[in-house]
Amino acid sequence: MAIPGKTSRTVVAVGGNSLISSGASNGNLDTHELAREVCEEIASIAQYMGGVVITHGNGPQVGFELLRNFMASSVVPPDGMDLNVAATQGYIGYILQQVLGDVLEERNVDIPVTALVTQVLVAPDDPAFDNPTKPVGPFYSREEAEEITAKYGWIMKEDAGRGWRRVVPSPKPRRILELEAVRTLLNAGQIVICAGGGGVPVVREGYKVRGVAAVIDKDHVSALLATRLEAGTYVISTSVPQVYLNYGKPGQKPIEKTTLEEIERYISMGEFAEGSMLPKIRASVGFLKHGGGKVVITSPGHILDALEGKAGTTIVRGSP
Repeated sequence: MAIPGKTSRTVVAVGGNSLISSGASNGNLDTHELAREVCEEIASIAQYMGGVVITHGNGPQVGFELLRNFMASSVVPPDGMDLNVAATQGYIGYILQQVLGDVLEERNVDIPVTALVTQVLVAPDDPAFDNPTKPVGPFYSREEAEEITAKYGWIMKEDAGRGWRRVVPSPKPRRILELEAVRTLLNAGQIVICAGGGGVPVVREGYKVRGVAAVIDKDHVSALLATRLEAGTYVISTSVPQVYLNYGKPGQKPIEKTTLEEIERYISMGEFAEGSMLPKIRASVGFLKHGGGKVVITSPGHILDALEGKAGTTIVRGSP
């Protein structure tokens, strides 16, 4: 198999919310059926566009893990948050790896798929540790959130008008420790699943690394990964088909094609919510400013059309 060219590489970031049933915010985890749609699209990208690296979110899933830990703490000692991130990275990677492998097998396409548990270095003095902002887990009503805060001491914040969620520290990613392993697998013609949930956050202590209680933003790690791999395209697969202005308000308007300059203007106008679309937009800006070709934001089922400019939101450096 030929080694894909750098500019043909595509990084696809799959949102954790798009891998759970919309009617099961406090119940069902991701399933093979829910992963099937996005895996069909990723298989087509790998077949016809070149090298593919997949990242994924874990906000809902790591929240479930944390909740299990607290509910079972009288019976089983709770795991650290870094282990919760690693666990969700493992089982979501397993599901994507298996389903994508099934799709490729059905198409008689021989492209190996590897899921790689990934560590991401953060600074121990990152100010995010003093100001938790990253939403994890299911949505709750205000009354439920107040009860949870009183019972568990969790910090709960309202999330973009959709309900209340637990928030945890989200330090800035500094370095992807397994980057060269990802690059080697990609150059060997494999599809690589990595940096799940933003990667396991670690700090360096001399010659050792240690996990810390945080969740790194998946979109920022994905943009960093795409930049380091010199990918041409960064795809963000999320729970909405497009980016919107005035989201959830009267006069809501979809953004179809736009430029880096214009999207930065929208950020300055406060158009995007901190716990929802804003991290994705900021990650997109970072990728484009560091040489990326284009960013596509859409939901599963629309990715292929979005890559052709027929759906979703496309952001480019120059004229759209």
